[in-house]
Amino acid sequence: MSGCLWCSCGSWLWYYMCGAVPGSVVGSLSSGSTGSNRSKAWKYRTKAVNSQVDESLFGVKKPTKDDSPIVQKNEGGRRKTVSAPSMGHKPETIRIITSDLIRDLVVPSEDPSGKSLIMTSSEYHRIKTGAIVRTKEERERAMEALRAEKESVIEAVNERKNFMKIKEMTRKKNEKLNDLEEEAQERAQYLLGKANAMRMEQEDEVKKLNEVILNAKCHAIRDAQILEKRIITKEMSEEEKRLYQMMEVERNRAIKMQEEIEAKKKHERIRGKQLIIQQMEDNFESRILLEEQRAQEGQQMLQYLEKLQMEDYKEMEKKHQEQLEIQKEIKRINAENEKKKLEKKEQEKLLDLRVLDYTQQKIAREAEYEAEQERLKKEKEKEVARLRALQERARDYKAEQDELRAKRNQEAMERAWRQKEKERALKEAETNTMLKKSRLEQVAQKEHFLAVQAQRDRAEFDRVLRVQQEQTEKERKELEEKMSELHRHAAELRRQVRENEQKQLMTRIELFEGAKKLQEEARQRRARLDDLKKKKLDELKIAGLPDKYCSLVARKAEVPVV
Repeated sequence: MSGCLWCSCGSWLWYYMCGAVPGSVVGSLSSGSTGSNRSKAWKYRTKAVNSQVDESLFGVKKPTKDDSPIVQKNEGGRRKTVSAPSMGHKPETIRIITSDLIRDLVVPSEDPSGKSLIMTSSEYHRIKTGAIVRTKEERERAMEALRAEKESVIEAVNERKNFMKIKEMTRKKNEKLNDLEEEAQERAQYLLGKANAMRMEQEDEVKKLNEVILNAKCHAIRDAQILEKRIITKEMSEEEKRLYQMMEVERNRAIKMQEEIEAKKKHERIRGKQLIIQQMEDNFESRILLEEQRAQEGQQMLQYLEKLQMEDYKEMEKKHQEQLEIQKEIKRINAENEKKKLEKKEQEKLLDLRVLDYTQQKIAREAEYEAEQERLKKEKEKEVARLRALQERARDYKAEQDELRAKRNQEAMERAWRQKEKERALKEAETNTMLKKSRLEQVAQKEHFLAVQAQRDRAEFDRVLRVQQEQTEKERKELEEKMSELHRHAAELRRQVRENEQKQLMTRIELFEGAKKLQEEARQRRARLDDLKKKKLDELKIAGLPDKYCSLVARKAEVPVV
């Protein structure tokens, strides 16, 4: 490993630490003149835009607090020490231990060249640390370490705050209260006691005790009610006896009054009976008169019915005569119908004879017509044969004329075909010329189109390449942001894990303290329950409840009787 430091005088300070030979330390210092360095034209090639050189390497004196020597440690564990000039007379030495000998080298108190630079170890480590180019992961780890350190500091501060708050609460608790605070505390204690009493009333044992007390009170009330009922029953029996005597007197008086009323009713019944007999006699006479009147009306009704029957008989006789006349008319009509039927049959026979005669005449006429048609047909066939012979002769002449016309037409068609072939050849030549010209134009257009298309493809390729590069850069940045977010998330998770562990520890402590508190509360609750039971039992005794019920309540509530 080698390192170089640039000095203000232009010389190079080289530190060589060889790891090949274990236990060896070699240091050499070389310097050159300023003139020789200036004579050379140095050319620098920029490696990084943000590169910089520490000003302390150019001999700028800075006030330092640490005068410790620069110590470099190589791979073999040996040290090389360069100390500042000593102010004493004894020279400073450096002991070098190798495998074959031990040497003590004297460190000169003054720089022989006067151009060497001596710096403190802190300054050297600061420059060395600043010269290291860290990667992104190293920077993130450094940030995580710094963040963790900040979180630990914040946690320590919070713990200190909580401790101070607890101290302040303890101080306020032990501080003496004023009048208003004492009054408020008394009111709060009163409300708290009342709330505790109400809460104690909700306990199962207290509810059971209240139930036992209520049962005892009910039994006591029932005994009092039974005694009161007995007294009331005795008073009621005496009252019933007195009322019975009064009712007996009233009954005798009512019997006498009832006998008088019965006598009056009997007299009234006798008088009513006489009135009813008189009314019955009057009604009998009225009924006889009414029956006589009804008999007369019945006789009149019989006479009227006989008159109606005579009228009905006469009407029936009249209808019978009419029916006889109708039957005679029907017989006459039937006779006429029979006569008409016979006449109709005669007419039908005559009509059939006429039809038969007409049919025979029609057959004869048809036979004559067919004979005439046969004769005309034969004559027509003869005429057709004659005309056919004439047509044969005319057809031969026409065939000769047609052949002559066909020959002439053939010659005209050949002349027209030759003319068409000539025109077609000329047209094909013109068409071929036009096609060649069009083909050349198409080739030129296609070449132009291919050139334009190639240019477009090149532009599209460049655009796609640029988009892909931008996308790649974007994805790289997103990946870096995601990794950074993951690191932050991991740090947050670690912080939450620490907080959860702290909370779990506090929870376990609180559970342990809560168990103790629950035991103490159970003991206090039992004491309060016993006091409450004794208090309720004393209240029962003060209320005047009989001793047997008090003993019963004390036994069921498991309270010792004093």
